[in-house]
Amino acid sequence: MDLQLKGKSVLVTGGSKGIGLAVARAFAAEGCSLHLAAREQAPLSAAAQEVSKANAVGVTHHAIDLGRQGSAITLARACPDVDILVNNAGAIPGGDLDAIDETRWREAWDLKVFGYINLTREFYRRMRERGSGVIVNVIGLAGERMDAGYIAGSAGNASLMAFTRAAGSTSLDSGVRIVGVNPGAVRTERLIRLFKTRAERLLGDVARWEELFEKLPMKRAAQPEEVADLVVFLASARASYVSGTIVTIDGGVAARAG
Repeated sequence: MDLQLKGKSVLVTGGSKGIGLAVARAFAAEGCSLHLAAREQAPLSAAAQEVSKANAVGVTHHAIDLGRQGSAITLARACPDVDILVNNAGAIPGGDLDAIDETRWREAWDLKVFGYINLTREFYRRMRERGSGVIVNVIGLAGERMDAGYIAGSAGNASLMAFTRAAGSTSLDSGVRIVGVNPGAVRTERLIRLFKTRAERLLGDVARWEELFEKLPMKRAAQPEEVADLVVFLASARASYVSGTIVTIDGGVAARAG
């Protein structure tokens, strides 16, 4: 299937590892040039070199804290002609209402919730003026399967789901599509750290962390590449009538009772 992506320019935030890096690799394999953004310079530079070398495409990297006020404007000015924006940066900490105080809550939302909103605002304006473009928000399952033990994440993701649907409901009138992806458990460094912590608490042995996959569909988490394939398809011309929609990739977890 020709996704008609060759020659497109793509910005991926949180692009130095995990889902973001998998997304970058997938777009590069389709012949896209890339802008990668993340906080830390060293892993970001390494990721950019790897993706560029493997696919012979141009990759520019931007070390930037997208939770800082004004950063969205700075990044948009650095890569104004992007055809596709993938909002992926941000990891909201786990914890219940007592565990997540106001400072931690605000810091997490500044990066993920307001980071997505501010970048969408900046790039949507530019795309609208050109009459074309796609914005894909990588959000998270907790926005639809609420979790009191991940309350800041559930509330933040639910907000981004509503934002994506509202913005994408009319964006296509200007030639721009805005869509979302809700991954469930994905086998990233962050998930492994989380499962090791849970294994120590629930099983009394950090080394037994892989046993926690037993309750997941197919007894495993999704691979980052599986999420990346969905993101790339939604960004492609093959999904040209999809906007204001959230696609869940969780093996069916959100649809299960209990």
